[in-house]
Amino acid sequence: MAGRRRRAAARRRQAARWKVVAAGGGLVLVLLVVFWSAVWPYITGALVLGSVGATGWWLWHTDRLARGRDRLWRQEEAVKAGHRTLAEVDAMTGTEFEDLVATLCRRDGCTEVRRVGGANDNGADVVGRLPDGRTMVIQCKRYAPSSSIASRELRDLLGAKVHFGADLAVFVTTTRFSRPSERFAVQHGILAVHRDHLGMWNNGASLQSLSKVNGRGQGDSRHQARWKRAYGR
Repeated sequence: MAGRRRRAAARRRQAARWKVVAAGGGLVLVLLVVFWSAVWPYITGALVLGSVGATGWWLWHTDRLARGRDRLWRQEEAVKAGHRTLAEVDAMTGTEFEDLVATLCRRDGCTEVRRVGGANDNGADVVGRLPDGRTMVIQCKRYAPSSSIASRELRDLLGAKVHFGADLAVFVTTTRFSRPSERFAVQHGILAVHRDHLGMWNNGASLQSLSKVNGRGQGDSRHQARWKRAYGR
């Protein structure tokens, strides 16, 4: 019995609220009709502003979705590039390897990156600017893994650094550095990217992060023995 009374009271309160809403709506409609000549500019302005706001939001939302899809596409392309094996890199031509290095630089946020390798390249294959603004010059050597980089090639890179007025010299190779050339690189501030570091870079590590392991990563004597068994020397 008490429950029925409560439900009946709730229905009466709801009906009363609807009456108030209807009365308020009717009053607003009457006022609009009576004062239409005075209020229509404001109503029109509100509708125009609302339309402009809705259009602006739609454009912003569409642009945000497009940028999100673009970022996703770039991330997927970077992942695909990272899946490239060093065996595939070994099969590249020298020009293709230089293009790969330039692509990895751009992936890491480097700007003004361009390939300059070829005849009369003045000892450089790729030049550009690091994300922090420093200029760089890169020498690329796609050698067989069984070979090694001699110190004289690093001296040539130092000459290219002076010629281009670069802040950083980078030597990227598909093989390893000899012990003297590795020491030479560290002593003269050259970032020496050997085969192991190239694998890290190719698989997502940034170029700048490789500076933290410069002069290391070619392994101990057991690593060198495995290297010689794998690559024939």
